[in-house]
Amino acid sequence: MTTATHAPNTTAPHAPNRPNMVSVGTMVWLSSELMFFAALFAMYFSLRAAAPELWATETSKLNVPFALVNTLILVSSSFSCQIGVFKAEEFKPRRSGGLFKFKEWGMIEWFIVTFILGSIFVSVQAYEYAVLVSEGVAMNSNSYASSFYITTGFHGIHVLGGLIAFLLIIGRAMLAKKFGHFEATGAIVVSYYWHFVDVVWIALFAIIYFLK
Repeated sequence: MTTATHAPNTTAPHAPNRPNMVSVGTMVWLSSELMFFAALFAMYFSLRAAAPELWATETSKLNVPFALVNTLILVSSSFSCQIGVFKAEEFKPRRSGGLFKFKEWGMIEWFIVTFILGSIFVSVQAYEYAVLVSEGVAMNSNSYASSFYITTGFHGIHVLGGLIAFLLIIGRAMLAKKFGHFEATGAIVVSYYWHFVDVVWIALFAIIYFLK
């Protein structure tokens, strides 16, 4: 008579997947930035509630179609940024085909496009400031002007910070002997920041240019 003994299944448990700490840290930091912009929104609405007649006259000086085109430029940069992230996740830093073969572009080319679009947005916003100042809407003119320049100005500073980050990521990818997870993670977290900046601007644009 033979007997068989069944050994228990001793498969080693899988180690839990740990979130990338750089991504987690970026999310926490962006949460604090969200609170900062929420405070700016609160300031804007408080000043508006205190002087509704001022808002009724001053907002008519805004060039809404001009700002709308600039908004579309910034929003389009989010798409090129995300395509660049997809290329980074494929560990493809550079193009593998001709300059006009967009499907063969790598992360660097798509991030350069994003940088150009973001630079256009900042330049157009600076031109808008110059036009408004020429029409008598300076930062120290009244509460409306102060709130307009503070809210849009702080956002513009954040866009400039994103442009600098893109330059750093592009430069690091060009200098890297091998494009790996470290470089890809940097591209991904910069995209988090850029998408955040774009979403904040959409909210700013809707509040400042449409809620008259």
